[in-house]
Amino acid sequence: MLGYLVQSSDNLGQALYAYQRFESLFYGIQMAEVVIRGKQAEIGWPMFGGMSLSLLVDETAISALISFLRKIVPGAPNPVEVTFSSPPPERPEVYEAFFGCPVRFSAPYVSVRFPADYLSIPLPTANPALRQILDRQSMALSNALPGNDPFAFQVQQVFLRLLPDARVSLKEVASEMALSVRTLQRRLTAGGQTFQGLLDRTRQELAQSYLRDRSLSLFEITMLLGFAEQSSFNRAFRQWVGTSPGEWREGA
Repeated sequence: MLGYLVQSSDNLGQALYAYQRFESLFYGIQMAEVVIRGKQAEIGWPMFGGMSLSLLVDETAISALISFLRKIVPGAPNPVEVTFSSPPPERPEVYEAFFGCPVRFSAPYVSVRFPADYLSIPLPTANPALRQILDRQSMALSNALPGNDPFAFQVQQVFLRLLPDARVSLKEVASEMALSVRTLQRRLTAGGQTFQGLLDRTRQELAQSYLRDRSLSLFEITMLLGFAEQSSFNRAFRQWVGTSPGEWREGA
């Protein structure tokens, strides 16, 4: 979803800010910062300071980011500078050849810097209508994230895969995560979560997002949320917010 949201943005600046806003959908927490410093724009990860899992992890992430930007904007200019917090490797020239710019190691934090006017480059994949829908859905998922509990976040990601197939049961989720049902319940409990509470919160946020989209019928929303019947969705929604889906949509 985040990939489609980025691609449907109007320009690279909007795409980077979309990534920053909803990075927590990947990692459970927001880590990136996008800032403008004079004539340069920077996307960086200063919250980690000089700490890094490894140069391999960092270089893979930054290489993927640059490759993605080059894919959606063919011929886009290279970054101004890339920095890594890890010590220099044996052949730093390999990094400069790939990124097409100076690469600095042992820096305070990992970052990529571009000319500020780089952010105004239009995306050929821009789709304002799709971006509006995905932005709303991404916000719903972000609101449903279970705090800073990494395990509960992993469980929620499994929910998202299984909901449209109406397979979100305790047994199915445990199987997807290669855990026993007892282990899944115990680990959720240790983080102050319950399976049903996390599922209900995710469904409620998604339901309200879907209801704001008038192009989706109540039947389609029922299917997207993994309910077998619309009456089941109606009962659950009334328990969550105190009114029916149709009434809530009229007042939204």
